[in-house]
Amino acid sequence: MRVLILAAGYATRLYPLTLHQPKPLLRIAGRPILEHILDRVRALEGPPECLIVTNHRFAETFRAWAEQYRASRPGLALKIVDDGSVSEADRLGAIGDLAFVVETERISEDLLVIAGDNLFDAPLGPFVAYGRKLGKPVVGVYDVGDLEAIRRYNNIRLDAEGRIIFFEEKPQKPEGTLTAIALYYFPGDTWDWLRRYLADGESRDQPGRFIEWLCRRECVFSWRLAGKWFDIGDFRMLEKADRSFAEG
Repeated sequence: MRVLILAAGYATRLYPLTLHQPKPLLRIAGRPILEHILDRVRALEGPPECLIVTNHRFAETFRAWAEQYRASRPGLALKIVDDGSVSEADRLGAIGDLAFVVETERISEDLLVIAGDNLFDAPLGPFVAYGRKLGKPVVGVYDVGDLEAIRRYNNIRLDAEGRIIFFEEKPQKPEGTLTAIALYYFPGDTWDWLRRYLADGESRDQPGRFIEWLCRRECVFSWRLAGKWFDIGDFRMLEKADRSFAEG
């Protein structure tokens, strides 16, 4: 298994803060968002190699950060992957970046995928163990506890075994408060599905679109995260996460 962190977006909703700084390197409780995520990765057995896909504009920024991180926190293999995009206009999108890394890095094994702006404090070990046991795609899910808040994300429904049987992005009339977050365990046979998804001309942007498509064709299971979770998409969520993690 390898780990992929999606960090190639341009975070325009956080301009001017992210004009010259990638969102995953913004600080939460005094540390980059990315380092909080890597704390969870480092705790995995091994730990596995971690790939970080970014755009060309911020590739050197990530490489400079990675050099400092390796010096201060050795023991985790990091690789920065440049997707070649230079602006919002030519970005590959999250699913496009996933496909780009799968092809260029010749990935055939299982992959743990985490969005670089998804901040959580739950351990990843049980999530990965569950994915390995099932040998099926597994998605992290979280109860936001608010029917209004769920409209910003997606709304899902599960069966008694935890399979996703309904998925809707940006629901206008949500049925509940459970959402699928950008945390995925993909077994190696997922990549044929991904190629088929893209060949069908489906969206290359929101990773949830792939899950929505996949769960109609394959068993996709869920793993409920406890603790804190923040999707850092705007200034309000950035400030809220900073306060929460600073408090411990």
